[in-house]
Amino acid sequence: MEISEKLLCLFSADVTAEGDRYTVEVPRREIDTGSIEPGETYRVALIATGEQLEKGESGGRPPSEPQPPVEVGEIRYVEIEDIGKQGDGIARVERGYVIIVPGADIGERVKVEISEVKSNFAVGDVIE
Repeated sequence: MEISEKLLCLFSADVTAEGDRYTVEVPRREIDTGSIEPGETYRVALIATGEQLEKGESGGRPPSEPQPPVEVGEIRYVEIEDIGKQGDGIARVERGYVIIVPGADIGERVKVEISEVKSNFAVGDVIE
């Protein structure tokens, strides 16, 4: 998860119902330390707790699309199955997700570090 440099404060709070509105209470310490000011407008991000994630709760919305099965910095062993139009090795992992491996040849089994992740492909640099 990427966290913005504009993050002013981080705290846990309950969401309470008040008629047709919902409220997130801000702890007094956030006001006292000057992180935020009463009367100002702020953007709020809500993150599910570990308990909610374990239950599989997602706020009632299905994910818009499957998330990539790899992350930047992840180390993987992959087998090069094909060569792309620009001569790069092509490996496929979970759900057919493509990892582009520059400098690799068909049939090679290589250890790569994922350097870039997009929704439909990733780039992995050979490290061994």
